[in-house]
Amino acid sequence: MATRYFALIGGIVYALVGAVGLIGLMLAPYTGPALAVTAQAGLLMGLFPVNVLHNIVHLIIGIAGIAAYRSYNGSRGYARALAIVYALLAILGLLPFTNTTFGLIPIYGHDVWLHALTAAVAAYFGFAAREQAEYVSASGRR
Repeated sequence: MATRYFALIGGIVYALVGAVGLIGLMLAPYTGPALAVTAQAGLLMGLFPVNVLHNIVHLIIGIAGIAAYRSYNGSRGYARALAIVYALLAILGLLPFTNTTFGLIPIYGHDVWLHALTAAVAAYFGFAAREQAEYVSASGRR
């Protein structure tokens, strides 16, 4: 059940972050490397560089997490995919020539540690966590 709750809570958090970014609640203007997509560019919470594409990605990841909550296998797959993708994003964010994903989405600065932390937590729930099988009787009661 913990893996399912990870997908649900992670999904809600990412959906909220994407929504907050899309309605433009930035606390600081964007001052980082040049971006090809400058729409809604700013620093979310004054720390995390985002733009409209970044916010859309957060929203999609959030919706996927909420949808994955419906089943254990879906939640585990979501956690595994999140772990792999976010570990790669953390690495890309460290490299100067890819820290804006080729001008499309800023993933440098505070995003690096947040992506690494997300990858580590998702890896635990996707690969290491062992779920207790729920006993369901023939009548459908637990």
